[in-house]
This record gives sequence, C-alpha cells and structure tokens, in this order.
Amino acid sequence: MNLKTQITKLHYTKEPKGALFRLLKFCSIFYGAGSGLKNFLYDKGILKSQKVDAYVISVGNFTTGGVGKTPVVAEIAKYFVEKGEKVCIISRGYGGKLNNKKVNVISDGINLYYKADMAGDEPYWLAVNLNMCAVLTCSNRVKAAKYAIEKLGVTKIILDDAFQHRKIYRDLNIVLVDSEKMFGNENLLPAGPLREGLEGFGRIDRLVIVSKNIDHTRAEKIAKIMTKKQGIKSFVAKAEPDYVYNIITGEHLEKDSEIIALSAIGQPEQFYAFLEKDYKIKDKISFDDHHQYSLVDIKDIEGNIVTTEKDAVKLALLNRTNIYALKLKTVLDVKSLF
Repeated sequence: MNLKTQITKLHYTKEPKGALFRLLKFCSIFYGAGSGLKNFLYDKGILKSQKVDAYVISVGNFTTGGVGKTPVVAEIAKYFVEKGEKVCIISRGYGGKLNNKKVNVISDGINLYYKADMAGDEPYWLAVNLNMCAVLTCSNRVKAAKYAIEKLGVTKIILDDAFQHRKIYRDLNIVLVDSEKMFGNENLLPAGPLREGLEGFGRIDRLVIVSKNIDHTRAEKIAKIMTKKQGIKSFVAKAEPDYVYNIITGEHLEKDSEIIALSAIGQPEQFYAFLEKDYKIKDKISFDDHHQYSLVDIKDIEGNIVTTEKDAVKLALLNRTNIYALKLKTVLDVKSLF
C-alpha cells in the first residue's frame, strides 16, 4: 500500500490512530490556519472576489476525491443549453499536460481541440459528452471567464471544482457531498479529507447529496436533514449503472461476463460494487487518481477490461479492443435546483 493510499484510508476511518495520523494532524494546524485566514479576509471584504459580465455557478465540494461532480456539472450545463443559453465550463485542467497558466480552449461547443492526455480526463469527458457547450481550462478562473465572455459570447459560466477558489465572484454556490463517505473523519487536510472547516457551510446556496447506490434512501434522508438543520436547500443526485460498452466499437458487454475491473479515480469502491452486481470480477486494479495510462499498465492483462468513463477517455488513446466502460446515468432535478 503506497503512502497516498494509506492517507486516503485514514481520511475515511472514523477514529484514525497511529504515528502517521498524528504527523498529518500536526500539519493540519498550518493548513487550517492558511485556509481560515484566506476565508476571513474574503468574508470581511479585505480581499474581494472579482465579478464578470455573466451568471457564474460554482460546483464544488468540501472534500478531496471522487464525489461524482463531473456528471452533475454536465447535467447543469445541458439544462442551460436547452434553455438557449451560451454556456461555458471552466476547469483547472488537473492531470492534463497543457500549460494551465494560460486559457486553453478544449472545446468551443462545436470543435474539439485537444485529446484527454493534454486536456485532462474530466475536461475532455465534458467536451466530448456535451454539445453546444464550451469547455476551457485555466488556473486563473477570472481570466478564463473574461475570455469566454469576450471571445465566445458566453452568458452562463459553470466553474468545475471552484468552491474554495474565491478570486472570482459567483452568483450561486453548489456543493456536492457523497452520501456514503460524507465528511470522512472530519479532519482538515492532510489528516482528513476536508478542504476547509465546516464553517464554510455559510457560503453554500445549494447542497447536492450524491447517491452512488442502487438504494437512495440514505441520500434522501440526509438531504431532508440538511435542509431542516442547516437551512440549506438540499437535493439528491442519483448515479446509477446503465450499461457496459466497448470504448472502440460501442458494442455492449453481456451481463455475467468475466471481467477485470480497472480504475484511477478518487474513490473506486462504488464503481467496483456496481460491476459486482452484474459481472464476475476476476481482479480489481486501482491506480492513483488522474493516473496517465501507458501500454505497460495493461499489456499483461488478459480478458475484458471494464473501467470508468473518466478513465476510458485516456485508455482509448492506447487503441485496445478489449476495453469497456461502465455508462452511468445521473438523475437530478436541475429545474428544482435553480
């Protein structure tokens, strides 16, 4: 077990112990001081968020790792595109090879300009799966937003993973929470998964409880509790398995087939659980989140590989015919959300 895996395990252990956790807990003091000071300066108006000439929606989360944000961003983008808005998604482009100090146009809504290895897996997936929606990457969200408005005529901007990025003003803050893992051990980074203290709840306009399960009862209960106790309008996004398809041919894989499950996502447990329901898993292979695949990673794997759609956009570059992806459907009442 590598260090990153050990730390992730500690993040979601209810009462973590040991020398590593004590060291991380000490480091969290400094992280918390920096995060708290930044938020204090913005809350008091000493630092000011910059407004741009478009309606800005931030979709983010309190914790690190795979909450299921990208499909929710896609559903929100589709909603506004269908209403006739000119929409742009802005991502930091983590995991891609492009220089994110400058504005990179992954898609202008019609043309796709970069592949997954350059753009990053999430921006590329969004660009491929959304029509008439621009996708940009840049670490400076203000610069990217101004580019989108001036060059692409955008009226709605969706910031992907920007709750803690307060340099740009947003009209609506949407925060996602995993219904199973919630806030983990409730410690700040690096001892826990929290990117900031729970006092940040005061900035949330909408809370979306992501249910990556067949039974959504728990998520629905959490949404009701959050609405009542926190006073934040809360909704449920249901992520459910749809079908498994070959990433080259599009052919569907028959249920009960024998497979090797492979992923490089923040929290792969639910992905494996979805597959176990309908397929016989010979082996599970997990890489670090945002892993850049090469032929070496899969050359010795025999049989059908099933991965996530996020991983599939990178594995497609290897041009292997035995790779399949699990298609998920996301059910979210976006109209009620807004």
